[in-house]
Amino acid sequence: MKKKIALVTGGLSGEAQISYKSAVTVGNNVDRNLFDVYRIDINESGWWYEPLSGEKSKVNRDDFSITDNGAKVNFDAILLCIHGTPGEDGKLQGYFDMLHLPYTSCDAATSALTFNKRYTVAVAAFAGIHVAKSLHLFKHTPVSTEEITKQLQLPVFVKPNNGGSSIGMSKVNEKEALDAALTKAFKEDDQVLVEEFIGGREFTIGVFKHKEGTMVLPITEIITHNEFFDFEAKYQGRSEEITPAQLETTMKQQLESAARRVYEVLNCRGVVRIDFIYDVQKQQPFMLEVNTVPGQSEASVIPQQVKAMGWTLKQFYSAVIEQALA
Repeated sequence: MKKKIALVTGGLSGEAQISYKSAVTVGNNVDRNLFDVYRIDINESGWWYEPLSGEKSKVNRDDFSITDNGAKVNFDAILLCIHGTPGEDGKLQGYFDMLHLPYTSCDAATSALTFNKRYTVAVAAFAGIHVAKSLHLFKHTPVSTEEITKQLQLPVFVKPNNGGSSIGMSKVNEKEALDAALTKAFKEDDQVLVEEFIGGREFTIGVFKHKEGTMVLPITEIITHNEFFDFEAKYQGRSEEITPAQLETTMKQQLESAARRVYEVLNCRGVVRIDFIYDVQKQQPFMLEVNTVPGQSEASVIPQQVKAMGWTLKQFYSAVIEQALA
C-alpha cells in the first residue's frame, strides 16, 4: 500500500514565496507509484489542504489529519517545504514530534539552533570548525557603531540572525554605512549578526542521510555578479553556480570533511545545505551558516547537485522520504 505523504508548504515569513516554488519542484518529482501526496498550505489565514480539484479545506490540528473525498486521511510522513518560520525553526517539528509523525528535516532542537545563526557558529566553533569572528546584537540592547568597529574589522556582513534567503542582509565596507545596514536587518528580526568578511571562494554543499550513511552531494561554487550572494543573486539570475565545482583534491576533501562534520556535530537529519568560504591564503574552509530546509526550486542548488551526482530528483526525494519513515 502506498504511503500517505503531506507536502507542507507556505509559512509565516517573507520566505513563503520561495517555499511555494520549492513545493512545485518537489511535488512534481515525488514518485506517485510509491506515495500518495497531499499538499498542505500553512499561512496567515490558517492550515489548508489544497486538492488538485475542488475547494480547499481546513487541516484538523488535533492530529494533523484531513478529509479527502469524504474520507479521513492520516499521514505516514511529512515532507517539509517551508523555509523560515514555522517550518525551519523547530516549531512544526515539535508539533509533529508530539503527534509521533516522522518528517523530512532536522529535529526540533537542531532546527531551532540552526535557525539562529549566532548559536550555530558558536556550537560549530566549539567543535573545532572554523567560523568568522562575529557579534550578536539585540534590538532591546543597542550597540554603537564605534563599539562594533572596535571589536570587528571592516568589511563586515550585517544580517538578520534568524531567517534565510539573504533577506535583510548587507555588506558594509565603510563605518558610515553601518547604521543603515543595522536598521535594514532589524526590520527583519529582533536579533542581528555582524560578521567579519572572509575573502575567498564561496561554496555550498548539500548533505543528507541515506541508508548507506551520510552522503555529501557534489559541491557547488557560487560566483556572484553582485557584491555578495544576496536575494537577487540567489533567485534573480545574478550569480553563476558551478556544479560540480572545479577543485583540487585537497580542497575538495577539506570541504567534504567539514560539511560532514557540521552535519554530525549539529545532529542533522534529512537534506541540509551548508555554506562555506574557503580562505585560499589560510587554506581552510570557514562555515557561514546551515540551512535545514534548503531551497528546492528550479533556481536552487540542491536539485543541481542531485543531478550532478547522477540521481534523478524522483530517486532523491524517495530516499529522503524513506529515511524519514525509517
